[in-house]
Amino acid sequence: MIDQQLITTSNFLEGYRITKQLGVVRGITVRSRSLLGNIGGGFQALFGGKISIYVELCEKTREEAYRLMIDHANERGANAIINMRYDANEVMAGINEVLAYGTAVVVEKI
Repeated sequence: MIDQQLITTSNFLEGYRITKQLGVVRGITVRSRSLLGNIGGGFQALFGGKISIYVELCEKTREEAYRLMIDHANERGANAIINMRYDANEVMAGINEVLAYGTAVVVEKI
């Protein structure tokens, strides 16, 4: 299983040598906020500032996509992911997709 310290947005891992590239791995999830959540978010927006209901939704959605990406890398036999990125799109009003992706690799300590 991939340990969190072996996931980076960089093209390499300091102190490790890439011995094998296993290709692109990704985790994707699509989420929406419930009607009550949208009402609560609307009230928070009226007063300005941080909209905690939506922050929580975004955090959970990114975490789920991240975990799915790690699972995909584990299935490929990777022990690291380099060049990790997030992408997000609105599928339709109120429904968002989050994609976590990177390059699965096998590394060894130098």
